[in-house]
Amino acid sequence: MKSIMETTFNILYLIIIWYLVIKMYTNKSKVSNSNKEVASIFALAFLFLAIGDTGHVGFRVLAYINGGLEQNSALLGYGKLATSITVTIFYACVVEMWRRRYNKPDNSLIYALFGLSAIRIVIMLLPGNEWTSAEPPFTWEILRNIPLMIVGLCMAFLLIHDAKKANDKTFQWIGITILISYAFYIPVILFARNIPAIGFLMIPKTIAYLAAAFIGYKGLYNV
Repeated sequence: MKSIMETTFNILYLIIIWYLVIKMYTNKSKVSNSNKEVASIFALAFLFLAIGDTGHVGFRVLAYINGGLEQNSALLGYGKLATSITVTIFYACVVEMWRRRYNKPDNSLIYALFGLSAIRIVIMLLPGNEWTSAEPPFTWEILRNIPLMIVGLCMAFLLIHDAKKANDKTFQWIGITILISYAFYIPVILFARNIPAIGFLMIPKTIAYLAAAFIGYKGLYNV
């Protein structure tokens, strides 16, 4: 039953996220000139997110078909690596969107945020992660997630702060959805190994990303 519920949710999520990404690219002519750059980066961010999650979810479905999750740890590990890389690129795109949306000059904060994204990718490529292991080292899981959490939470607060000042409801709500996603994601990282039921928090975390995609699409594409 758990596998059926998870697979059903994941497939519905992929259908919706890909539908929104396709609509972003097919309706780009509806974007106003002032929003074209930001809308292009927004679409690219969610394209990367959709690609990575497709690999991740697809490998989980294959794992269920081929004997279950426990028997396919290597397959799951490759899927997790793929989505980890693409979500890192996603947040790098968010940094660039924020920079262009509010005309931020290049400064040490922006360099630091991009630098942390690059550091995370380097950390993820190191052999200590043991991606194909049935139980990868918890220390490495925390280590590779620290840069992502810093970048993601920093961007959530910056978007909320700057969007509120500019009366920009679209990006204020996008910032809020990012904050909500981390509120569900952090307990999963910290406690899901010992309390597997906490893993279900990934569902509202995923819904928060869908909400961000929908809010941005409605706000930028004039639909």
